[in-house]
Amino acid sequence: RIAMAGESGGGYICAGAMVQLARKDEAHLVKLAIPIIPMLSDYCFSDTAAMTKHEAEMAIGQRKIWRLIGGPEFDEMRKDALLFPGKADEETLSKMPPTIVWEAEFDMYITEATRFANRLRAAGRLLEFVVIPGTKHGSGFAPYHACFKREREAWRMAIQEYLLK
Repeated sequence: RIAMAGESGGGYICAGAMVQLARKDEAHLVKLAIPIIPMLSDYCFSDTAAMTKHEAEMAIGQRKIWRLIGGPEFDEMRKDALLFPGKADEETLSKMPPTIVWEAEFDMYITEATRFANRLRAAGRLLEFVVIPGTKHGSGFAPYHACFKREREAWRMAIQEYLLK
């Protein structure tokens, strides 16, 4: 009953590990993967006119973060799913562990997470796409937010259903 999960940058690490497990045909070692509000693609480099207000406001900062992660070879690596897990091809997606993509309704990564979830669903690897209503990036992490209890209950149910059963 091995599970892996991560939130935000940790969701990025979780999704990157999913890519690596799929490439090595080792996804069977993980019963459940849960990338939470994950960084997944280079969507922030696209035209901000097509983004939500929050996505557009965060785009410049996100571009800087991605360039730091990618380092000097960033431009050469832009098509590699290890840098951008959301760019995994269909074969790689089909070999990923069973996955719950976990998002916040008003998160800056909602568009790319939705796309990733849809692609995982088409590949037969998506268990659930959870979107916590009324929340922003990281809202469910802090007990002082009103959504915390609701999100923890949803988390408990997901773990019970997909990991412990």
